[in-house]
Order: sequence, then C-alpha cells, then structure tokens
Amino acid sequence: MSTGPTPLDSQTLEQLRKLLGPGGYLDEPADLEPFLTDHRKLYHGVSPLVALPATTTQVAAVVELCAARSVGIVPHGGNTSYCGGATPRESGAEIVLSLRRMKHIREIDPLNNSVTVEAGCVLADLQRAAESVDRLFPMSLGSEGSCTIGGNLSTNAGGTAVLRYGMMRDLALGLEVVLPDGRVLDQLQALRKDNTGYDLKQLFIGAEGTLGIITAACLKLFPRPRGYATALIAIPSPQAAVDLLATLRGTLGDSVTTFELMPRSALQLVCRHIEGATDPFDEPYDWYVLAEASLPQPDSDLAERLQSVLAAGMEHGALLDVLIATSLAQREAFWKLRESIPESQTREGASLKHDISVPTQDLPAFIVEGARALEKIIPGGQLVAYGHLGDGNLHFNLGCPEGMDATTLLGRATEARRAIHELVAAHHGSFSAEHGIGRQKVAELERYEDPVALALMHQLKDLLDPAGIMNPGKVLARK
Repeated sequence: MSTGPTPLDSQTLEQLRKLLGPGGYLDEPADLEPFLTDHRKLYHGVSPLVALPATTTQVAAVVELCAARSVGIVPHGGNTSYCGGATPRESGAEIVLSLRRMKHIREIDPLNNSVTVEAGCVLADLQRAAESVDRLFPMSLGSEGSCTIGGNLSTNAGGTAVLRYGMMRDLALGLEVVLPDGRVLDQLQALRKDNTGYDLKQLFIGAEGTLGIITAACLKLFPRPRGYATALIAIPSPQAAVDLLATLRGTLGDSVTTFELMPRSALQLVCRHIEGATDPFDEPYDWYVLAEASLPQPDSDLAERLQSVLAAGMEHGALLDVLIATSLAQREAFWKLRESIPESQTREGASLKHDISVPTQDLPAFIVEGARALEKIIPGGQLVAYGHLGDGNLHFNLGCPEGMDATTLLGRATEARRAIHELVAAHHGSFSAEHGIGRQKVAELERYEDPVALALMHQLKDLLDPAGIMNPGKVLARK
C-alpha cells in the first residue's frame, strides 16, 4: 500500500528549479494561480511550483527526483477537466507538472494514416496539422481550442464523433509514458497489429495521470471527409430519436458520424445567451436531433439519401420537421446550437451536472425516470438532458428553479447525484461516460465499481506507484 506524498522542502524545490533551468518553472503567486483552480471552479489547490519541462528527458528527471523524495506530482494539460483531475490539493505538498511546452508534432505520415505528437499539443492544432496533409484527426470537443492530447488520452475523451471513430482509446496506436520511478516506457509504434504481450498503453489511457505521465502518442488519422450531409430534426420523443438512429445506420451505414440529442430547454438557453444563435424552426418542438453523415469523397447523393430517409419518417409521423443544411454556413449554424450548450448553461447560472451513459435502447426510459427523480428532489428545476445519443451518453443536467438561489441548489447536489447514479446502476450504465473520475467522483467509483475490478485497480496503483506520488487524491481512494 502506498504511503502517499510528503511535504515539500526548500532543498527539493531548489533542486527542481536547477534541473528545469530558466523558463522551466513558475513559482510566483500570480503565475501559479491559473494552475491551482479547476475549470469549473470546484477546487482551489495550493502548490509552490509549476514544472514546465520541455522534453521527455526533463519530465523523467523531475519524476525521478520527486520519487526519491516522495513528492506528489499533478500532471496538467489544458485545465478543462470537469472533475478536478488536474488540480493540486490544498496541502501544498504537490508540484504541478504542465506539459504546455511539449507541444510539437514529431512526425506525420499520411500514407500510414498516423501522427506522432507530444502530449502538450492542443487538440485544435493537431486537427489543423492533419488537415494540412489532407487527413482527419476525428476527435472533436467543445474545448478543442484549449484541451491537450495528453489530457484527452488521460481521460479517454469522447466527443461528438465517437459513433463512427470511437474514443481516444480507439485512436491510440502507441504511447510514450514516464513511469512513477522516472523510467520511460517507449511504445510509440505506428502499428495496427502487434500481439507482443500485454497492450500496456491501455493501462495509461483513462488513468488520469495516476499511473504515469503520457508525454507523447502515436495516433490514427483518417481520410478527410469531403462530402457532408447535415440535418437538424424535430422529433416527438427520445424514443423517436433511438428509432431514427437505427434507421439511419441501417440505410447509410458507417457514414453516420454524429447523432446528438437536444431538448427544447437547451435550444432556449443557447438562443438566450449566445450571440447570433437563433431557432431555425418556425415553431417550437420538445426534442431535436443533430445528425450528420460524411464520406471521404464528394458525394451529391449523400444528402439526397439522408433526405429520403427523413422524408419517409415525416410521412409516417415519426418525425415532426426536418431542416437539411444546404450550405456550409447553415451547417455551422446547426453545429453552433449544439456546441454552445455548455457555455449557455454556464451563463445561465448554477446547475447540477451528471455525465452518464446507459445502453442506447434504455435512454428514453432513463430520461423519464431521471426527470421524475430530480423533480422530487428539486421541484421546478430545468432539466437539460443532451448529448451523444448515438453512443448512449447524455449530459443530464439540472438548472435552478425560478426563485431558488445557487447555494440552495448546490446544497441538494449529493441527493440528486445519488438518485441519478442509482438509476444509472439499475440500467447497467456508467456514472462517468467521458469526463473521468478526477477528484470529484472518487467515492462514486468506490461505491459502484465491481469489487474485483476495483481491487485490481488498487493493486495496479500499488505496483506501479508504491509511493503514491502520481496525481494524489484522484481516481482511487487511498487509505
């Protein structure tokens, strides 16, 4: 069992400064501040130093020194975690290790459809680099302008294209990882087939920096789509959305890239708070779907095939209204409605957020049951249940009822969370579909994970990180 980090002393800090050199660290209070508060401002930690290594060799040296002194290390990417996964604790006994200087694309190979990139590279920069060689890196997130590849891998990020391309776990070919003792695991092979023993990279994807620090990755690229067909569809119910998804996939196959569910409440928030956002329909509807299909080659028939499927749905009463994008501007306007939901919720005020997944066929029942459960706890709250219906993942959020202050709402968060997570468990789902565990959901993992699986996680942590220095207090509860 790991003993956990020890307090930092001035000698260790001075050695770290010397090791990192000029420009390799931050230690002034004003410079430290952006690294000490999480994205949602749920946690505010303390740390005397932010390490800014420029190479894997420097990361390894920092880790080796910290391991020798049992100093905690908190890996830090773009600080977009929703669960406090990249924020130090309040003890001041941990350093933050930011990978923002390690942002280079080491190699891009369009013939092999692969790219080797350092962990501090911003997702949007990788997307642009892929596009420059006529390829696609398909991970797409609302935070793509600031989140980093290391963070994406460490949380096994999802996003809007999981339906077709999978999560980060599916996009990774190989990793370079600094282990908790300072050794470097180099498995950056750009291979699709490699059966030489255990697939070690999978240990670190989704581990949130608790087993090692991802410093670089070899990732899959794909042919860049040139043909798109995008539709915004008004539907009578979530069940109609599930039925439509099955129809689209049966008709259009793997060209279906995105299938996002949005309630009326989400559309109203976006139109209220986001400049330039407007309701494209002539009348209001309770539920909407943003669906998109894409192909690597221009295909004028793709939009016609999508329109044919949707027209049949309208004719049979399964759909209420359909808008198909006929220009890039219209496509971008549809996407703006979906991608602006998180920002509009933030502008609206306090809300309770749940990142859940259940089998897709269970989602309609879950939405009804979840809404009923939250209404009992917080009558009149505004439910905003939206997200990636194609892979069973919804952000099941609740805004303040009229007349209720934020403190009162947040005071009921534990009761609301328990009700929703118990319901998730009853549907054999996950209480953390794509946001990870971080600090916020440690107790939830202890409560809901299979006991054998949880025991194996603890054993792996003790084996790889016996001193407990890697991202302390995150993912696993430590004795």
